[in-house]
Amino acid sequence: MEDRKPRTPRQKYGEELRIRRLKAQLKQEELGERLICSPTLISHFEAGRRLPRLEDAKRLDQALGTDGFFERWLVDLEGRFEDYFAETAELQRVATEIRQYTGLLIPGLLQTADYARAVFRAYNPNNTTDDLDRKVVNRLERAEILRNPLSPVMWTLLDEGALRRRIGGDGVMGEQLNYVADLAQAGRIRLHVLPFSVGEHALLESSLTLMAFEEAPPVAYVEGFQTGHLVDEPANVQRSWDAYDLALGDALSQRESLALVRSAAKEHHRGDH
Repeated sequence: MEDRKPRTPRQKYGEELRIRRLKAQLKQEELGERLICSPTLISHFEAGRRLPRLEDAKRLDQALGTDGFFERWLVDLEGRFEDYFAETAELQRVATEIRQYTGLLIPGLLQTADYARAVFRAYNPNNTTDDLDRKVVNRLERAEILRNPLSPVMWTLLDEGALRRRIGGDGVMGEQLNYVADLAQAGRIRLHVLPFSVGEHALLESSLTLMAFEEAPPVAYVEGFQTGHLVDEPANVQRSWDAYDLALGDALSQRESLALVRSAAKEHHRGDH
């Protein structure tokens, strides 16, 4: 079997475009002429590397006689996430196992609405209320995989700094930590904390998400400020998994981690009074 990543919705969009183009007996150059774009751009669309603009999707439907098909599908795909994260968000939905590490923040999949709102407001204080609401809703919708009985196995490794930094105020922080602890106690996530006493550890320099799939090789995702990189080169992915295992070996047990998270939540709640 050929090794490749699972097909994302973007790639499925592109594959369907290629099927419809071939059915219409059009070359990429000919379709590009009808869209007033280069054949290279058509190639990017078909490979799932780029999404067409709304105007281009309408022209695709007109050129291929698809009665609004590509326009309607595009609306479901575009604009929910930043370009650098869009493919990773799609892959998380089809993963069988997700392992994540963050240093200073609770991971997006585990964030409450108030916590996420505070994070978004901090890096873009000029966001309108509608913009904030949209971003928060998108983030919470990603977390639906945690409520699905067929959801992936989720490992969450937190630096103690993520427990102590007060995001959104003491009340918001206390609720956030209790939410994470509740997920762990309910068996929805496997929770471990790297305490300050560990000092340096293997993941100190970066946040990291690892994803495994049923019929495709694993991938890694490394994220920084307003940027992210999906890693699928086997040797680099293996090094990422090895680093995660090293850090996990330095972490507290789930029972100890859960106690620390609950204790930190109580401290935040006390500061709220």
